[in-house]
Amino acid sequence: MWIPTAFDPFAEANAGDSGAAAGSKDYVHVRIQQRNGRKSLTTVQGLKKEFSYSKILKDLKKEFCCNGTVVQDPELGQVIQLQGDQRKNVSNFLVQAGIVKKEHIKIHGF
Repeated sequence: MWIPTAFDPFAEANAGDSGAAAGSKDYVHVRIQQRNGRKSLTTVQGLKKEFSYSKILKDLKKEFCCNGTVVQDPELGQVIQLQGDQRKNVSNFLVQAGIVKKEHIKIHGF
């Protein structure tokens, strides 16, 4: 009798990996976190390390008229935080600036 739990559906995907999960580093994640009341916080993570986070943040703050900061997270690395719901604005900005392709952006929340 064949046991279906003995089959590993990810065996082929993990065969050529160098330790990282398949596709985990390819995406830029744009998330929203609800604060108190109507206040919210937009976070951007997964940008390549060769980019200057402070310069990107400076352009984002000027473009969207909001405040923001770069936070160092032990698990996620550097994360850009912006005030307000800036998910669509940030994704459009990153594509138009040529920083990330549209297929490599994942928007999370609500």
